[in-house]
Amino acid sequence: MGTISVRRLDLGYFVRPAAETGGRLPRVEPVLAYLVRHDNGLILFDTGIGDAGPETEAHYRPRRRALREALAAAGTGLDDISVVVNCHLHFDHCGGNPLLGGRPILVQDVELAAARAGGHTVDALIDFPGAVYEEVSGESEIWPGVRIVPTPGHTDGHQSLVLRQSDGTVVLAGQAHDFASHFASGQLARQAALEGVEPPLPPYRHWLDRLADFDPRRVLFAHDCSVWEPGRP
Repeated sequence: MGTISVRRLDLGYFVRPAAETGGRLPRVEPVLAYLVRHDNGLILFDTGIGDAGPETEAHYRPRRRALREALAAAGTGLDDISVVVNCHLHFDHCGGNPLLGGRPILVQDVELAAARAGGHTVDALIDFPGAVYEEVSGESEIWPGVRIVPTPGHTDGHQSLVLRQSDGTVVLAGQAHDFASHFASGQLARQAALEGVEPPLPPYRHWLDRLADFDPRRVLFAHDCSVWEPGRP
C-alpha cells in the first residue's frame, strides 16, 4: 500500500434555520471537503456549496470560500484533481463539480438516479457540460487502500470514503451523521447491543457494523469540525 494523506478544506458555511435544528435557535454549520493525496493521484471528496437559486440562498444564507482558493491554500489546483467523490449530491456537497468537467465523479447509482429524478438537488449541478459519472453500486475499492462504503440515511445513496493509512484507518463520513457526537452515540449504542445490554436501547445505523471492520482511528465529517476517535486505544 502506498502513501495516503488527507487535508481538510474549508469551503464556507451556511445558517441552518431553527426549524431544522430541533431547537429554538439557528445554527451555523461549516462546509468541509477533503483532499486525499495518493500515489495514483488526488481525490477530492466533496466540492462545496453551489448556487441553488434565490429562495434557497435566502433560506440558508451561505457564505462560500472559492474551491480554487481552498485548493491553492493546499498547494494544488483544479487541474491537479484526478477523481471527485461526492458523499451525496445535495447542493452543498457538489457545488464545485461543474469546475471539474472531464474528471470522473464517483457516486452511488441510486444517488445519481434520485438526483436526476428531480426534487433532490439542483439540476445544473448534476448534468453540466463535461460531467462524467462513474456509478458505484454498493461497496468498491477504487484505488489501493481507498474504498467507497455505502452509508445510507441522510440520503439513500449516501457514501463514505475509507482510507487505509499506514498508521490506521481514516473514514471520510460526509453527512452520514451531522456531528461527531451523533456518530459517537451510534457507536456506543452498537457497543451496548453487542455487549448484551438489555433493551430498550437506541437504534444505530447498520453500516456501523461494516465501518467497525476497518477499525477506524479517526472519522471526519462534512458539517462538523470535530473529529471522532475511539474511546479505547
